[in-house]
Amino acid sequence: MARIDSILAMLQSQGANELRVGADREPKIFAFGTPKRFSMPATSEETLRALLGELLSPEREQALSAKGRVDFSYDAPGLGSFQVGMATRSGGGFDVTFLKSSRAQREPTRESPTRQAQPTVANAPVLHLVEAAAPPSSPSSPVTPAPAEDTFRPDGAELEAMIAHAAALRASDLHLAAGETPRARVDGALVPLEIAADSDLAAILPLTRAELDRVVRGESVDRGLEMESGGRVRLHVFRTSRGIAAAVRLLPQVAPTIASLHMPVSLDAFADMRQGLVLVCGATGSGKSTTLAAICQEILRRRSIVLTTLEDPIEYGLTATSSSLMRRREIGRDVPDFASGIRDALREDPDVVLIGELRDAESIANAMTAAETGHLVLASLHSAGVASAVERIVDAFPADRHDQVRGQLSDCLRAVLAQRLLPRARGSGRLPAIELLRVNHAVAALLREGKTAHLATAMQSGKSEGMVTLERCLADRVLAKEIRLEDARAAANDVDSLMTYLPK
Repeated sequence: MARIDSILAMLQSQGANELRVGADREPKIFAFGTPKRFSMPATSEETLRALLGELLSPEREQALSAKGRVDFSYDAPGLGSFQVGMATRSGGGFDVTFLKSSRAQREPTRESPTRQAQPTVANAPVLHLVEAAAPPSSPSSPVTPAPAEDTFRPDGAELEAMIAHAAALRASDLHLAAGETPRARVDGALVPLEIAADSDLAAILPLTRAELDRVVRGESVDRGLEMESGGRVRLHVFRTSRGIAAAVRLLPQVAPTIASLHMPVSLDAFADMRQGLVLVCGATGSGKSTTLAAICQEILRRRSIVLTTLEDPIEYGLTATSSSLMRRREIGRDVPDFASGIRDALREDPDVVLIGELRDAESIANAMTAAETGHLVLASLHSAGVASAVERIVDAFPADRHDQVRGQLSDCLRAVLAQRLLPRARGSGRLPAIELLRVNHAVAALLREGKTAHLATAMQSGKSEGMVTLERCLADRVLAKEIRLEDARAAANDVDSLMTYLPK
């Protein structure tokens, strides 16, 4: 009997069907994709080898070293059969996954409710989870606490209280810094929280000692965190001239629907696309991730697909139907970078690939290749508008490749959506103002010839195809009394063009 069986028994007692363990990582368990409450110290490579025992035979270890991955079945005494996958990590060490293969494994039922499926973040800390599961009481248990000097793990209660306060205000973000009053961003404006400033911010952040050391050295740390309440946040910790600071993005538990985005034009057609590249652009905080998540959720609802996502970190919860599969990968944890993840995805039989951000020439080139080879690629790009998005993609490459890239874009690009959020004229909340380019034959010719300055005219004449310019969209919102004129003027790229759509 392998020592890992004691953990597999705990997995089964909680109605879970998957265990993930790794060298220098905390074991995590999941019930059909949903993380379960489970706490156990990180296992060193020596401890992991002791847990696996004969499962890590010399033959399998040799194959693991040669191929990077080994898959086999394991019949755990009294627990049933598991599919086991062992894989090496690029930075050293290896990970092991045990997946219950019995069809009789308990599924979530009405009598045993579970939260909707959330993104799997196997190695991220959780904020103020309920009491940790007790480790095996057997004296021979191989699980030992991680050394205190390597761990910096507060319970997260104080941070979760701040996040809960911000959430009650419907905030999108929370900003923290040592000695400063916490501030929440509500409808685009910063609002101070009635909470005393903490002089030692590091003491309340759920960072490992290694991560804290990285921040002190001037690096930044990004984590996707799950709260006890079921919500998720994206935590970004960084160093400033006055000490450590953090920006927390509050995320809904599940992806929104397309209808709930209140877009001025319908995005339903995006869910029916079978191939090509779709770009969603805008500044930080403009709702790009929200729009992409809504489109992906609608595709999962309508079609039978394999969806591969590459995110940094994993954000929105997506729910797959019984006819679809999701393969969610986090940059820096599951895959080194976006370019590698896109390249890998082409060998993983996806129908749809979601790319959290196109950052460099290599990731852009791989995304266009994926779109050209019959996949639907959805990606975000930091760009103020449609024309600047096209120019940014072209300019990412050397000058001698510009004509080639323009030709690729004309063939694979299907749509560019640029958006920004503006305060409602009445009540609370924000509404999106967008410009949308759909690539038809005329637009493809403009892209191929590098005439990006003419794209605005193409959008004006393409209204019947669902295209819209930013100024037209802003004017329509003002005329409908949904946003204020002064906000529209501040958001417009061309104020004179905006005013031509409004009565004198």
